[in-house]
Amino acid sequence: MGKFSRTDDSAKPVISLLAFQEDRAVGHIMFSRVTLEPNVPLSISILGPLAVMPDVQKQGIGSKLIQKGLEILSTSGVDLVFVLGHPTYYPRFGFKPAGELGFEPTYPILEKNADAWMVQELRPGIIGSFSGRIICADSLDDPRHWQE
Repeated sequence: MGKFSRTDDSAKPVISLLAFQEDRAVGHIMFSRVTLEPNVPLSISILGPLAVMPDVQKQGIGSKLIQKGLEILSTSGVDLVFVLGHPTYYPRFGFKPAGELGFEPTYPILEKNADAWMVQELRPGIIGSFSGRIICADSLDDPRHWQE
């Protein structure tokens, strides 16, 4: 992941959530703002990173972080949320293959990983009405972050 510096305004998180067990932080999720090129009047975020400490994985912590993050984004008026992640994990939260729906990632993704680029519509009617290329934070604007 790129360096998220305090001076990179484009990388300021829209949401950053921590999960705790007792006094120990065991999980983190962040959503940052992205735009759709050509520039359209939509509120769009990208999920990443999502991390859960190895010793507490498979306990639903990541799921709770995703659900809470999506709930906050939805109530705050975000239209679309993107993720580049495991194609068998994120669909359970409503994510669908973004490329098939007309949304290109910031950089090309290997064909074998195309289904890892996903989107979720938080406001009905957006998918099918808009398409284009996602432009992300300067800190993520590196082709290495979009490969394996």
